[in-house]
Amino acid sequence: MTQRDTLRSKWDRDEETLGAWTFIPSPVTAESCARAGFDYVCIDTQHGAIGYDSVVPMIQAIEIGGGVPIARVPWNEPGIIGKMLDAGCHGVIIPMVNTAEEARAAVRAARYAPLGSRSWGPAVSAPRHDDYRVWADNYIAVIPMIETVEALNNVDEILSVDGVDAAYVGPADLAISLGLDAAGNDGTPVFDNALATVVEACALHGVTPGIHATSDLAALRRRQGFKMITVSTDLPTLRSALSNELNEARSVEAPPEKGGSAPY
Repeated sequence: MTQRDTLRSKWDRDEETLGAWTFIPSPVTAESCARAGFDYVCIDTQHGAIGYDSVVPMIQAIEIGGGVPIARVPWNEPGIIGKMLDAGCHGVIIPMVNTAEEARAAVRAARYAPLGSRSWGPAVSAPRHDDYRVWADNYIAVIPMIETVEALNNVDEILSVDGVDAAYVGPADLAISLGLDAAGNDGTPVFDNALATVVEACALHGVTPGIHATSDLAALRRRQGFKMITVSTDLPTLRSALSNELNEARSVEAPPEKGGSAPY
């Protein structure tokens, strides 16, 4: 079986990875994100409308679309982390990791012995790989989120944990923890310094710095040193596109004589 690039293989080459995020429980949407060419597609089971029964076909759709499926789990809990990996995810983003011990717990849940304590039973994921255990050890990405002042204060200890592959900043929760509004904080020294602290710690420990963003923030985040940047999310993108289409349809300006790009 030909080995497809994973996040870890790209990060080993120091490549930037740009991702899409899914809130909508739909394999059609998930496959569309993958076929758009993103380096990863994250299935959000924490804040999205996605339950486990939707995760399995969404992972399959991302694989069919040539993408790399990962998931944000609801919490740092070994049962759900293992279940997402057994379903075929190439990595897990774990929210609210605030201490080194919590980071070690995340690694243990995602790695087989002797590196961790993940239970064997990759019923869905194993057939996609010649030797799933070897593949899992080499390529599954463990990505704790840094999104509180406590995590920021402990970031060196968190990222020194063996088996942590990336740190993913949740900018809204981090900003709230810093006493700021959830959005619009770029240029505020305490927020900018917090992001710089994470990037510097990642560089020190050989960990990939990641962050949740938008397409218009990608250039700034790149300059700040982030290498894993989520640049599009399905539900807000859909809402914006629908609103723009409706506003254009309501425009009083005369349409072009020939049709546009509509499929019908």
